[in-house]
Amino acid sequence: MQTRAAILWEQNGDWSVEDIELDDPKAGEVKIKLVASGLCHSDEHLVTGDMVLGPDISELMGVQQFPIIGGHEGAGEVVEVGPGVTTLKEGDHVVLSFIPACGRCPSCARGRQHLCDLGAFILAGRQITDMTARHHALDGTDLGIMACTGTFAPYTVVSETSCIKIDDWIPLDKAALVGCGVTTGWGSAVNAADVRAGETVVVIGLGGLGMNAVQGAALAGARHVVGIEPVEWKREKAAEFGATHTAATVEEAFAKVGELTWGAMADKAILTTSVATGDLIGQMMSLITKGGRAVCTAVAPILQEDVKINLFDLSMQRKELVGCIFGNSNPRRDIIRLLRLYEEGKLKLDELITTTYTLDDINQGYKDMRDGKNIRGIIKY
Repeated sequence: MQTRAAILWEQNGDWSVEDIELDDPKAGEVKIKLVASGLCHSDEHLVTGDMVLGPDISELMGVQQFPIIGGHEGAGEVVEVGPGVTTLKEGDHVVLSFIPACGRCPSCARGRQHLCDLGAFILAGRQITDMTARHHALDGTDLGIMACTGTFAPYTVVSETSCIKIDDWIPLDKAALVGCGVTTGWGSAVNAADVRAGETVVVIGLGGLGMNAVQGAALAGARHVVGIEPVEWKREKAAEFGATHTAATVEEAFAKVGELTWGAMADKAILTTSVATGDLIGQMMSLITKGGRAVCTAVAPILQEDVKINLFDLSMQRKELVGCIFGNSNPRRDIIRLLRLYEEGKLKLDELITTTYTLDDINQGYKDMRDGKNIRGIIKY
């Protein structure tokens, strides 16, 4: 069939919205008619090069990352199933998980679906089943898809392992958000930081991830949730999601957290800035108490190695610094669980959506994100 898609033809370019050819699903695959896609910062990392594979890795995998259809935060309806698909049928409503979950690899078997072995393919841009393309430009050029999903298109073909079936009464434009940002932010607090009732938590960066880390910490029973964000309206908005205090800078937050805790500092801190940089790690570590935990969720440039951290402080105060991907969640369990919380009014999804765009407006949507105008922009089809 013919459809449309937002394509990134090269690093540092604009998204080009154009007609494409979409193949039928092959074995183990499904075709999805999408209702909405979130404008997540991870796709911006493709533009800036933060998540661009080096030539050695591309050659090893036998793929060329560009051109690529962006988008990895989406939800829609199954309209066609390929041979051998057993868990989905036409008409099913699904959220696309940006990390596939096979359910059989060692990580999935240990309850770590966010580390599924199939995650090795999320930047390769090809179908998991055979490393070929189902999406093609009109001149025949094969198109990659971001995170095995490619949600910047009204229709896409994905692996069955990327689909989480949901109840058909849940609004799909809201459900799309749990395909990445909500689950990643919420899980950063609940899973990775392991926030407990009565604790003091700091969240650095109040965008699409940070607001959900605030929600997660508040739902887990944190006594204080301190949000750090330079954009004033986002600081004001954070109270709606459970922040008890805010600050514009880490320095301002350091004094605030010290006052709140009588000098003990925060039990947990979570980094959810637009880009992780080495200097931010040391600042985050300074905000936590002895025996406290700091979580790095923000994406750093793929070759970033320089980190500023006091190693004496790390060991002598037994502080912990841990990584986090997809909120360290199990998407087949946690996506459903989060939507249950939404149905019961305990998780805010509608309030996260700042602006709704058409696919043709995608470059404006990302400009608005860079300018700090959105918590989460979404494309509706």
